[in-house]
Amino acid sequence: MDGRGPPGVKLHLHFDVIKAAPCKARLTPAACSEVAELEKDLEPGRLYVLDRGYACYALLGAILAALSSFLVRLKEDAAFTLKQERPLSEAARKAGVVRDVVASRLGTSHHKDEVGRAVRLVWVRNEEARAGEASVLLLCTDRLDLDAELVALAYRRRWWVELFFRWLKCILGCRHLLSASRNGVTIQVYAALIASLLVSLCTGRKPTKRTFEMLCFFFAGMATAAEVQRHLDKLAEKEEKAEQKKQKPNSS
Repeated sequence: MDGRGPPGVKLHLHFDVIKAAPCKARLTPAACSEVAELEKDLEPGRLYVLDRGYACYALLGAILAALSSFLVRLKEDAAFTLKQERPLSEAARKAGVVRDVVASRLGTSHHKDEVGRAVRLVWVRNEEARAGEASVLLLCTDRLDLDAELVALAYRRRWWVELFFRWLKCILGCRHLLSASRNGVTIQVYAALIASLLVSLCTGRKPTKRTFEMLCFFFAGMATAAEVQRHLDKLAEKEEKAEQKKQKPNSS
């Protein structure tokens, strides 16, 4: 990018799973440390759900220091010191949990304890494992209070960010970059993120499969802007009726 260093750009995106919307984004050259970039953007009061690429114990310690929590996938052979074996509830077993323990520390006694407190380790069946992939995922969190099935559910929801990236690339025009300059790429990506937020604000919900299809038709010239607007109006109307139904008292 800009003719200096290796080509490429990387989007560091914080995605709010509850709102199904991006909440922070920053562009950097592709050749950078994702762990270091995340550490720059840590905020208090968050539960950071991370894949195995972010399994850096120093980062986990930094998240705690920022007054947030973490849920991260570790390598299957990660070392730890066992403190307590926790029984599994029926709900946890149905959620695919096969083991739940509290570890007094991560790593071996020969290494510095960079997390600095007891953590929770939860083994969960990988129901979508492909050939060569692990059949059981090892998850780690500082949240000792969460039920094991909620730990499994929170990690599975991490994949929503992958669906958002598909939406960003395929529908919002970021599959191909229109500029090779830093400012040009930034404008294109931020415009796509703003468009995504506008769709969510307009409908009051995350984009549906039907919304995905409608925008595909629009960009292919098979649907007009008026037809897209009618679709969005129907979603907003449906959302309003659902909210009114929640607020309506039950009749005796």
